[in-house]
Parts: sequence; C-alpha cells; structure tokens
Amino acid sequence: MSNVSGVGTSWGLPNYTGELFLIGANQTPFLNMIGGLQGGNVRTTGSFEFSLASPWALETPSQPSVTETDSVTAPTATSYVRTQDVNTVQIFHEAVNISYAKQSVSRMATVTENGSAGYGHQDLGDAQPVQNERDFQILANMRQIAVDAEYSFLNGTYVQSTGVGVAAQMGGIIPACTSNTVAGSATLTKAMFNELLREMAGNGAEFRNPVIFVNAFQKQRLSEIFGYAPENRNIGGVNVNQIETDFAKLGVVWAPRVPAATLLIADLAVCSPVFLPVKDKGVLFYEELSKVGAAEQGQIYGQIGIDYGPEEFHGTITSLSTS
Repeated sequence: MSNVSGVGTSWGLPNYTGELFLIGANQTPFLNMIGGLQGGNVRTTGSFEFSLASPWALETPSQPSVTETDSVTAPTATSYVRTQDVNTVQIFHEAVNISYAKQSVSRMATVTENGSAGYGHQDLGDAQPVQNERDFQILANMRQIAVDAEYSFLNGTYVQSTGVGVAAQMGGIIPACTSNTVAGSATLTKAMFNELLREMAGNGAEFRNPVIFVNAFQKQRLSEIFGYAPENRNIGGVNVNQIETDFAKLGVVWAPRVPAATLLIADLAVCSPVFLPVKDKGVLFYEELSKVGAAEQGQIYGQIGIDYGPEEFHGTITSLSTS
C-alpha cells in the first residue's frame, strides 16, 4: 500500500471496516526506555548545539620515585585538560491536509461490489474504525516522527548546521561509539561479547544501567549463546532477556532499528531525549495552518536530539554475520 503525498481526499483515503493494525516492525524500544517524546526523562536546551559531556582523563598509573632531595622542590605542574562532547537537535516536521469532502464521508465504508471491479459505499457508522480522519492522520504522523526519532537516536550521522540551507542532524549513539567497539567480521560469539565488556571496563564505563540492543538475528544468536533449556517434555526453547556478567546484569532488548550486523550496549542512565522548545508552543506540537481552500491543514513540529552522555560509557560490536 502506498501513502498519499499532498491533500487527503475521499478517493485517496478510502474508508474500510475492521480493526486497525499498524504493519511492520515499528517498535521504538530505545526511545521508550530513555523517556519517549512526551515522557518525564527529557532535557531541554536553549540552542541547536548542546553539550553531552566534558571528559577528562588521568595519566597512566605508575609508581612514583621521589627522593628526599627531590621533595624539597615543587615538581613541574601537571594540568588536566578537559574536552567538550556536543550534539545537535534537528527539525522534525510533518503536515496534515484533509479535504472537507473526505471529512464529510467519515462514516462511510468502502466495500467491494459482489466480485465486480467497482466499489460501493455503505453507511456503517461506528463499524468504520476511523471516525475522525484529521485525528487519525495526526496520530499517524506522530507515530512516524517516533520511528524516525528512534532511527536517528541510534544511527544518526552528525551534521552541524552552518546556515539556513544546511540541515542540522543529530549524531546517533551507535556511530558515536569510537572508544569501545569490536569489529566482529564473523558470527557473534561469547568471546566477542566478553572482549567488548573488557574494553568498556578498561575505558571507564560505569555500567549503571547497561542494556543490550540488537536486531532480530543477533537477538536469536544471543539466546543460542547464553540460553540453557532444561529438559521438559512440553516446553522447548529459550528467550534470554538478561545476561549476568562480571561487570553488571545487562538486559537484552530487540530493537528493529539497530542494524542487523550490530550489537549495541548502551548505558541508559546517561541517555535522554533533548528538546529545543518553541516559545509559547512547546517541544512537539500540532497547530492549524491558514486555509487556502476547502481543506483543513496543519503541521506537527519539533526540534529533537539525543543526549547519550560520554560515549565511553557505551559500546558496539559491528560487521557481524547475519546469516
């Protein structure tokens, strides 16, 4: 089925009976777990660019060797340098445009005519599941923004806007993982998983609330690696949703927007959505637009990004086999 670009009409958006089902892997577990688009665990910013963290590091540990003679003179000072990690919000913008004629037939259901190629209409009233086309289209567009945000939070490529003609684009958490990343280049193994945990621990990951996010193939692979099915005549199979490790207990979540060849460990304790509010309107809002004809027009607008804190707190395994 193809969606309609432009104004929605009674012919372009026919009504049907039956329960509504959204088709496809449109779940947004990462977005939901870090606060959602309208939840409480959100951060607001006053500009498109915002700070993620100000990392700094100590020197490599060593045993001091200071004589009494040395001690009477102050040593050369060591000054510890901070850096700045940043990200950006980006614009999410959708529109709703429904003709008056379409809204007039919201109670009519389109049905096939006894095997003919044409269509007839019946007034089925409440049997038609969409009683308000405008509200349905607003809901559908909000859902589209949610899945676009989920994809961007995970996979976004950072672009800093340098002018009105350059779109700001947030950096996602997966591309941000440069300190802790294991190049799998093969079928996922326990050894790869342990290597990533060691790398994260060595680079200072705190494992406050670590969660593994994987696509369907790697979710099944994790269950194969870590699952143990006790003998039972009536029940078979395993579903690993938590893994006990030397560093923390890690939840396992199927996330359709994680690339199939990637495993992500994200510490959700430092992750949250970021909004740049529009004065007197809010952070993600619908507003009606001026009418230019017999149609109701409106737009949904928001400026959204992700704060994933220090990238050293997260990790990835990439280039994994998917067959």
